[in-house]
Amino acid sequence: MVVCGDDGLAHRLAAELRGVYGEQVTLVVPAAERTVRPPVVGRARAASAALLDRVVNAAAGRTGGSEPVGGERLVEAAEATEAVLADAGVERAAALALVYDDDETNIRAALTARRLNPRLRLVLRLYNRRLGQHIEELLDQAAALAAGGEGDGGGGGGGFDASTTVLSDADTAAPALVASAVAGTSKVVQTDGLLLRAVERVPGQGGGAGLATLALLSGTGNGVAGEQGPELLPDAVAVRDAVGRGTVVLEQVSYAGPSLPSGRGGIVPPFASLFSRRLRWSLAGLVGCVAALAVALSVVTGEHPLFATYETLLDLFAINDPALGAPIGRQILQLLAGLVGLLLLPVLLAAVLEALGTFRSASALRKPPRGLGGHVVLLGLGKIGTRVLTRLRELDIPVVCVEAGAEARGLATARRLRVPVVLGDVTQEGVLEAAKIHRAHALLAVTSSDTTNLEAALYARSVRPDLRVVLRLYDDDFATAVYRTLRAAHPRASTRSRSVSHLAAPAFAGAMMGRQILGAIPVERRVLLFAALEVGGHPQLEGRTVGEAFRAGAWRVLALDTAPSGPGAEPAVEGAYEEAAVPSGLVWDLPDTYVLKAADRVVLAATRRGLAELLGRRVRDTALS
Repeated sequence: MVVCGDDGLAHRLAAELRGVYGEQVTLVVPAAERTVRPPVVGRARAASAALLDRVVNAAAGRTGGSEPVGGERLVEAAEATEAVLADAGVERAAALALVYDDDETNIRAALTARRLNPRLRLVLRLYNRRLGQHIEELLDQAAALAAGGEGDGGGGGGGFDASTTVLSDADTAAPALVASAVAGTSKVVQTDGLLLRAVERVPGQGGGAGLATLALLSGTGNGVAGEQGPELLPDAVAVRDAVGRGTVVLEQVSYAGPSLPSGRGGIVPPFASLFSRRLRWSLAGLVGCVAALAVALSVVTGEHPLFATYETLLDLFAINDPALGAPIGRQILQLLAGLVGLLLLPVLLAAVLEALGTFRSASALRKPPRGLGGHVVLLGLGKIGTRVLTRLRELDIPVVCVEAGAEARGLATARRLRVPVVLGDVTQEGVLEAAKIHRAHALLAVTSSDTTNLEAALYARSVRPDLRVVLRLYDDDFATAVYRTLRAAHPRASTRSRSVSHLAAPAFAGAMMGRQILGAIPVERRVLLFAALEVGGHPQLEGRTVGEAFRAGAWRVLALDTAPSGPGAEPAVEGAYEEAAVPSGLVWDLPDTYVLKAADRVVLAATRRGLAELLGRRVRDTALS
């Protein structure tokens, strides 16, 4: 695996590939002494610096600029040019990740790498979604043409995976941020508006068995504490006999709080929102007066009720002849109808003005409604905040946004989704109060400033000590220190501090491993992988029932993917830290008697060694296997 980048995501991605998947990695980064960057990934950067120092000390007098140490080869280069890529071994690599902060740099390097190795699996970091789709199609087409020209030499024709995956760190980090705010954890599986999470349950805790038991935690054996380590994917007998051991189960979570209208029905608001409540009561009162006058006229004159209503309306609009010579009761009713008509004119004018104002404000920012509670306060509508807002509204979770800049990119999204927005500096007094922070379910601070996020979190905790807080912090060391301090100060409140590079790295690593890898969930010192596989070509699955295909400690079929398969139907790798995102159209309640067919596509949980056996790979011995 080759990773090229210029910020913390590159270091995080290399660590993920080595630590979780056990891969050999070549890391291409700019020289530390010639690159000025903001403080990111303190521990990863420190480890890389120490690694570089050992290389320099061990290879004094060498000028190659790279050395394999501890499973990682470090190459120093400002950009991924053709010479640098060749030196990094792209011609022999299985996958290349280009995670520079600049889209143009990534595209240029991807085109060069595809020319050097048409069989290379490419993973690109691009912010521009539309451009990313076109680049992905272009590079896949180039790989397909190269494969057709080479016939069945080398990799066996079309048998290799030369796919191109375009990801954005904002898109991949958003699900974990949302899950932390809603469910209090980022160990989640998200699909089609459904949140599934991996939950650790202590012995004796209720809650049922969930959708599946993923692991048994470390426990005691024969009275000796700590003798048994974690057991991944246990069978029913092991779960039944696991006395005094905690479990990790997969269960569904949902948001039980109030909901706001999503505003997806177009720009036309509902009828009830056109007029205020007071105006609607006024209109109802006038209609009642007209009906009473019509009934009274029918009783006095003996006319048919419909004709009496017609005459009443004529009197109301002052277009009827005066009731000269008519009985006194008829004359009094005509005068009353004229009086009601005078009262109707200002009400109709107010209705017209309110309706025009409603249509005009339909494209404007909404204010938080009175009585709102149980919502999520989202600070920042930049690149990350916009993706988080979209995710929250997809789950029908009420949101109130706070943004300091009137030109933020996410304001258009908030306006389209009709989400309330408070414009103002969150550090100023009264801004969080306007967002109803005292009645909120959670605070999600995702601005680009660490100090702003921290200040908002501290102020929100002073208002609501039990408020759930999720912070986006750029520096990992700073995030760890903030997390520990807030947890110590507010032990009963949920606190999460997240780095975007930390959240996005697993999704990029999953894409590098191939599109069948969806993500990973750590269980103590081991890891569970989630994958989507075609049953055909895997004798361990094909023709077997779900119960027969299950192998304890190796793999377990979790769901059947009913979405259409074929070109273009591959699931998007959309994961985040401790997250496995899965494709839509999944059937989770598969009976053990269901026979897996060759055309079926399944989602399964597996250990590294079990997945390697299914895919025909060789796995090195490691504590994480």
